[in-house]
This record gives sequence, C-alpha cells and structure tokens, in this order.
Amino acid sequence: MTDAEPPSPAIVLVRPQLGMNIGMAARAMANFALSDLRLVAPRDGWPNPEAGPAAAGADHVLEMARTSQTVADALADCQLTFATTVRPREMPKPVVTPREAAAMIREGAARGLKAGILFGPERSGLFADDVAAIGTIITCPVAPGFGSLNLAQAVLLIAYEWFQADTLAEAAIAPAVSRAIARLEPAPHGEVAGLIAHLETLLDEAGYFHVPDRAPSTRRTIAQILSRPGFTSDEVRTLRGMIRALAEPRKGRA
Repeated sequence: MTDAEPPSPAIVLVRPQLGMNIGMAARAMANFALSDLRLVAPRDGWPNPEAGPAAAGADHVLEMARTSQTVADALADCQLTFATTVRPREMPKPVVTPREAAAMIREGAARGLKAGILFGPERSGLFADDVAAIGTIITCPVAPGFGSLNLAQAVLLIAYEWFQADTLAEAAIAPAVSRAIARLEPAPHGEVAGLIAHLETLLDEAGYFHVPDRAPSTRRTIAQILSRPGFTSDEVRTLRGMIRALAEPRKGRA
C-alpha cells in the first residue's frame, strides 16, 4: 500500500471573461504540474472554443476543468483558501507574498490539506464579497506605478512559486499564519460557508439586516469573523448546533 499523493492546489478563476485567457492560464498551470482548474461563472459559458488554441497543448487541464456558480461551491473541499489581489482592503486578514503562500500550501499538503487560490476577472479583479470568507490574501510586490497583472501571468507566478517550494525551508511563512495552520486540521471551506449561510439566514429572519445600505458590509464582516484560519470541522458543527438551539428552543423544557 502506497501513501496518497499530497493534494495540489486548485486554481480558481472567478468570472473569467475571455476563453483565450482561460486557455493561457491552463497552459501556465501545465508548465508547473498543476491540473485542478475551477471556473466560477465564466462570462461566455463553458466549454469555450477560444480556450483550446491558447492552451497550447494543455488540453488535459481544460478537459478536467470544473465549473460552479459561486466561490463557496468552487472552494467547498479546500481547507486553505487564498485570494490574489493588489488592492488594499480594510479586512483583518493575513497578507503574504506568493513565495510565502507557496510554502504554506506545501506544508498544508504534507498534512493532507487541500488549498484553493482565487484569481479575479480580467477587468475588475476580485470583489470584496469574493474575498470576505477567504483565509489569506496573496499580494505580489510589483512596481508601484503599474501593479496590474494579466490573468495568465498571475497564475504563472503562483504556479512557479508552488513548483519551487518543495519544503518549508525554501520560504519563510508569516509567523501568525504559520501558527494558525499548525493547529488542528482546518474545516473545508464548504463547511465554513455553510456556517456563514446558516447564521445569515437566521439573522435575516430576525430582522438583523434592517438597514439596507449597511447590510452588504455587515454580511462581509460576519464572513470575515467566521472564516479566520483555524476552525475545525468539530468546531463548525458545534457552532451550528449552538445557533440552531438558540433559534429553535426545545418546547416543554423546564
């Protein structure tokens, strides 16, 4: 009996606009032995005939690509989640470089943890709502006056660092992040997303989001609180049980 292969990270393209860019991203993945491509609500649908020629032989990546309509669904099986962005955000999340992220992913994979990395659409990048429930932000140090990367370039950069980072010794991990991932096995993103949706539904029914203008930012804050690194599956189940008990008190109890 042989040991299972450590899971490689999923590359998640959120609302990609051009089939050609999806193909070039697939080519970048194949250059560095990545094959788990996931597409969230691609603008022109999937499959896209423009992706094949741009993939330049990385057809196996395109053929295995999975589609979903939401970020939560795309990351459902991922215990470690990352969002690539160059824009500063008022979110209390760890921020790491591609090299640091690669080391985190390798270390997690050695323990059987699956990672998912989000890349935003070509024109706008990721929205705040896309990032709210993500564990860690990846920012690449670039020239101050020109920080935008092409989608395929961004994928290539992350894939290269992952391919190079065979051990933790090859890259320094931010101390706070290192401590977080060294704890018990984190719950898959799908379980955390379910917890967030459960709480939001009950709060909505209770009239908590009664100020429409503030509701979106309040929902993002809730997602940030509940998606900080470290929740285990047992903790998520316990929290959902607590929420359910408060919402549905047992009748006839003394």
